[in-house]
Amino acid sequence: MLPLPAAAELGRSTDEADTPLVKWLGRVDYEPTWRAMQRFTDERGPDTPDEVWLLEHPPVFTLGMNADRAHLLAPGDIPVVQIDRGGQVTYHGPGQLVVYPLIDLRRAGLGIRDLVGALEQSVIAYAGTFGIHAGTRPRAPGVYVQGAKLASIGIRVRRGASYHGLALNVSLDLAPFKRINPCGYQGLEMTRLADLGGPDSVGDVAEAYEPWLVECLRAAGRGLRATGGGQEAR
Repeated sequence: MLPLPAAAELGRSTDEADTPLVKWLGRVDYEPTWRAMQRFTDERGPDTPDEVWLLEHPPVFTLGMNADRAHLLAPGDIPVVQIDRGGQVTYHGPGQLVVYPLIDLRRAGLGIRDLVGALEQSVIAYAGTFGIHAGTRPRAPGVYVQGAKLASIGIRVRRGASYHGLALNVSLDLAPFKRINPCGYQGLEMTRLADLGGPDSVGDVAEAYEPWLVECLRAAGRGLRATGGGQEAR
């Protein structure tokens, strides 16, 4: 088991009180990270600064609270963890950037749809820097490129604060997605940045993506349209 390491701060603007503290945790096991998110959320107070954790997980399938286990087709030797987010089943593994926004939504002026939209727009804007034309789909949260899913989203809100978040496929092995119906959709194709002309290093992506994420969260909290707005995926 990999313990949670000491976090490295990627950056925080000192002149923006509403900017979350962004931390790079490296590669950490799923369950202790999930429990750490729960503790952070349960113990935070009205003045606790928001944080965003960027990381990778070893191979794991996660099932949402009300997920249908029929979507878990053939997990084999990959662990399965049932958790407290919404949504169905997804896969995490090395080569995927996982983003956990631990945000006091009421203080930030964000609704759950605002948060989901900000996460989607941050990926769309970042992918656009590589000429990747990404977008969203109605009633299917996440980011898509020509019908294939590039990033998945699953959020939990407790005590007015968010945890869980977004998984952006960078260079991970996509084969395990064939063992499930990703996000509950039979035959849903997955894609990754490395196959679309983007980078293949999760660490490099984390560092370059962080400003887009912070800007989109700020914009959503102000009720503005996020920078680099995308379009509906076709």
